[in-house]
Amino acid sequence: MRVGSSGTDVVRLITRLNIGGPARQALLLSRRLQAQWPTVLAAGVAGGTEGELSDAGVSVHPVPLVRRLSPAMDMRAAASVHRLLSLHRPRLVHSHMAKAGAIARTTALGLRPRPRLVHTFHGHVLDGYFRPAVQRAFLEIERRLAPHTDCLVAVSPQVRDELLALGIGVPEQYRVVPLGLDLDRFLALDRRSGLLRRRLRLGPDAVLVGAVGRLAAVKDLTTLLQAVARLDDVHVVLVGDGNDRPALEAESGRLGLTGRAHFIGWELDIAAVMGDLDVVALTSRHEGTPVALIEALAARRPVVATDVGGVRFVVEDGVTGLLAPARDPQAFAERLGQALGDPAGAAQMAARGRDQVRTRFSGDRLVSDIAGLYSELVP
Repeated sequence: MRVGSSGTDVVRLITRLNIGGPARQALLLSRRLQAQWPTVLAAGVAGGTEGELSDAGVSVHPVPLVRRLSPAMDMRAAASVHRLLSLHRPRLVHSHMAKAGAIARTTALGLRPRPRLVHTFHGHVLDGYFRPAVQRAFLEIERRLAPHTDCLVAVSPQVRDELLALGIGVPEQYRVVPLGLDLDRFLALDRRSGLLRRRLRLGPDAVLVGAVGRLAAVKDLTTLLQAVARLDDVHVVLVGDGNDRPALEAESGRLGLTGRAHFIGWELDIAAVMGDLDVVALTSRHEGTPVALIEALAARRPVVATDVGGVRFVVEDGVTGLLAPARDPQAFAERLGQALGDPAGAAQMAARGRDQVRTRFSGDRLVSDIAGLYSELVP
């Protein structure tokens, strides 16, 4: 296989390696494809409360990428990416997340010969993430870049269809490649870990509902707190951190959840934490493919989630979990009550979910799919 001048076939660029699905996928692909597709992974720096992922087997080239729109910083990032691509002359550039996708593709278009361009939408930030003017700017950028992108990857059919409805690309440009994760630690769980109950000094009969992820507006954790407040003797555990934490802590006090709402920050051993939850909850307003639900089902934990974005790609309502409308605390409380009131039925749904996610969302499957895509684009 011919490689670039410095032995690089692929430059992978991601806005930041904050805890979540995009970073896990970027790290996994960079490590697992290195032998077949020599790769340089470049990334910006995650925010202070977001948490940052790393992999001992992957070196990360820093670039001054930031999530927010900042003309001065974006120009610096573009210059840094241009130097990186000019040095390595990759045959393929694969970008993840909106800002990295815009800068990587814009910069690569000026190279000769031009590398093949792949961009993965792990969801999208074109509705509900930013103020309207910023959303319109991102939407226009994506519409203009799509015709120059060799392949647009969506992590679920729902994400693909939403993007097409927004006028981004044409159907034949898209490839649906579901998220892939290293799930072994979760699949190995066969009983409660007891970790959370010991840490929170709760007895074995305490009922724990938990959410795992960023404490950010798009996750709408206020709905979760309001739902739990409608249930008696249920504790809620928020695993993660973010800008919304002070407001959520204040809201939990206003709702009378003092002593029942627990904010524990980021955890390294998510499998052990998740393995002690009676229900894993997700109340997001938007989702691509929710990592927390995949990991919960792999750990055979019952799940209750809002019916948004790519959630249905992971959870089949009434079969592998329970779904509720977004922004509806009463409906979410009813679904939580249903799962907690029928633990045998919830366990059966979780077991069916484990059987499905172990292969659909495996790291092996992801690596095979992306390697096949690269071989099609760069034979």
